Amino acid sequence: MQRNSGKTITELIKSRINLTMEIIRTIHDMTEFSSRQRGRGAVMGFVPTMGALHEGHLSLVRKSVKENQVTIVSVFVNPVQFNNPDDFKMYPRTEEEDFRKLAAEGVDAVFAPMAEEIYPDGLDKPGKTYELGKAAEVMEGIHRPGHFQGVARIVDLLFRIVRPKRAYFGEKDFQQIAVIRNMIKNEGIDVEIVACPIKRADDGLALSSRNSLLTPEMRKVAPEIHATLKYSVDYSKEHSVKATHDTVVEHLDAIPGMRVEYFEIVDARTLAPIEEWEESPWIVGCITVYCGDVRLIDNITYRLPN
Repeated sequence: MQRNSGKTITELIKSRINLTMEIIRTIHDMTEFSSRQRGRGAVMGFVPTMGALHEGHLSLVRKSVKENQVTIVSVFVNPVQFNNPDDFKMYPRTEEEDFRKLAAEGVDAVFAPMAEEIYPDGLDKPGKTYELGKAAEVMEGIHRPGHFQGVARIVDLLFRIVRPKRAYFGEKDFQQIAVIRNMIKNEGIDVEIVACPIKRADDGLALSSRNSLLTPEMRKVAPEIHATLKYSVDYSKEHSVKATHDTVVEHLDAIPGMRVEYFEIVDARTLAPIEEWEESPWIVGCITVYCGDVRLIDNITYRLPN
């Protein structure tokens, strides 16, 4: 797309915010950039995102910049992982501000393609079916049919285009990390998955691009998700798995405007639900709560291996 100045939209953005960071729009240009970096022996880190960047994303970026010679970030709202079209339309898009933030963190290149570039045959054409294991069949797998196939499809494509040594993901999406690890193992993709701790606001709410969609009223009560989970860790030391589960759900469902979609206490390695605390040395509680119309996820660790 051109303006009268003869500059592309990308060039105008770069000049407007004084960028030296590469903005890459096509698969061809991304693979060429990646090949040049590998050719000079650079170790590449990669942070895949859907944009609307916040401090959680930036913490991943900083870790990549610290640990690698080159850092690439993708900004792409992936339509095939949304099972609800309205959710896709509502997802916040702040591309120019995202580029500003990434440039300030020392990112070398951002890959920000259009959907037509990634899916040239159209979104209706079925994609490859991935073997994702039991981890994809619980929690989000039940409540968002097709979601993890869509995640696997885009992550597989991005890994093959960028070909990084390391890829960075936030532990807020605990189940997604397990699914991606299964995917790369089954697909034979050589990339190290680096899981990074959840970043939270001062009031405890897990940082998420969706937080910007909360009404002021819902933003005030949303921190109750983490507060309730945190309370339940101590509660769990004297109570059963079922009692802990029920206490969390009952408390959050009693708050006006909030509704628990699911809360599962699981073995962190397999994501299989547990019934007794003694069943696993590493136990995590994963939750999804609707705050008004906004769907938020979080998790907390109940037990860690010695």
